[in-house]
Amino acid sequence: MKNKQLNSVLVKPSGPDCNLGCTYCFYLDKADLYHQQKVHRMDEDTLEELIRQVMEQSGPEVSFGWQGGEPTLMGLDFFRKVIELQQKYGYGKTVGNGLQTNGLLLNEEWADFLKEYNWLVGLSLDGPEHIHDHYRLTQAGKPSWEIISKNAKMLLDKGVATNVLSCLTDYSADHIEEIYQHHKQMGFDFMQFIPVVETDKENPRQAASFSLSPEKYGEVLCKLWDLWINDFENGAPTTSVRHFDSVFHTYVGMPAPECTLQKECGVYTVIEHNGDVYSCDFFVDPKWKLGNIKEGKLINMLNSRKQTQFGCMKSKLPRKCKSCAYLKHCFGGCTKDRIKDPKDNGMPRFCTSYKMFFAHAHSQLREMGRNWMANQLRMQQEMEAKQDGGNYNAYNHFVKGE
Repeated sequence: MKNKQLNSVLVKPSGPDCNLGCTYCFYLDKADLYHQQKVHRMDEDTLEELIRQVMEQSGPEVSFGWQGGEPTLMGLDFFRKVIELQQKYGYGKTVGNGLQTNGLLLNEEWADFLKEYNWLVGLSLDGPEHIHDHYRLTQAGKPSWEIISKNAKMLLDKGVATNVLSCLTDYSADHIEEIYQHHKQMGFDFMQFIPVVETDKENPRQAASFSLSPEKYGEVLCKLWDLWINDFENGAPTTSVRHFDSVFHTYVGMPAPECTLQKECGVYTVIEHNGDVYSCDFFVDPKWKLGNIKEGKLINMLNSRKQTQFGCMKSKLPRKCKSCAYLKHCFGGCTKDRIKDPKDNGMPRFCTSYKMFFAHAHSQLREMGRNWMANQLRMQQEMEAKQDGGNYNAYNHFVKGE
């Protein structure tokens, strides 16, 4: 098997610590893994070892994702140190940084930093006030929408590259048009919608009450698709919805960039505040601990037998999935969604959702894919004519992802 390259890492510098207490959060409970301390922060030695390893073991391009908990709890000086160390060990590489934040602690100083160093910000905002504050409250039980919305406007006004991430729950799923229009009016061109499903803590034999049902998620995808399509201008989208962007890749012969829709996963690692390395954001668990950066190399952990085993779990689908006409477009969805609701008995929880969506959008996706590939071929032919038979094959570059 070909070794995986170290192209990206997901870092939890403040571990599971957060200044929100969202009802549906799956990561707050990870504090139990590190119960020896009440406060979890990555120290400078760990940070330097992390960045040194990533820079030395990656290719010419690499990306860092900074998440939590809430990573801004580290303070801005921590991230200034991140830049300093990336420059120190960069060796001329192209480095991307992404910050996933709830936005509560952001201010103009933060925004200026993020703009100066071209960071991509993922801002967690579930929609208008009544939707966002339904589940996203502070640990003191107070609403968070007003502050986050103000800071979202500040980021956009300052030109910080900002995507909005919305969690879809039993409540928000009934308001998808309102959420989509709210985000557009705020000025967000890039949107991501995450279906929430967690195991009920009181009854571990079923999903928690806030979890999104397969039927509701299917309805959301269909309604969202129509909203997205209706916003096209001159045959091109005016907004980006990450799920649709990813699915479209599978209609033009390219692997989906979103791991949820790939055949296998395990292509990145998660590094906790103390240097512990895990297989995935959703599997920060002793069973899937790969090691610690102070004791081993990240590239070896990424290519370890345990990580390979983890990645292969995704392709172990029920027989019903393997005969499905849409398999190559979803590959069963995220592995974690098969285990969060024990009643699913190993079936992909959102199988029904995907079937509803593809029944609704498949013909349009197929036609869009054909048009796109025809356009790429035409561009290739024009380029070859200009270069008098040059050897640059644009068709292979775009369609095969080379």
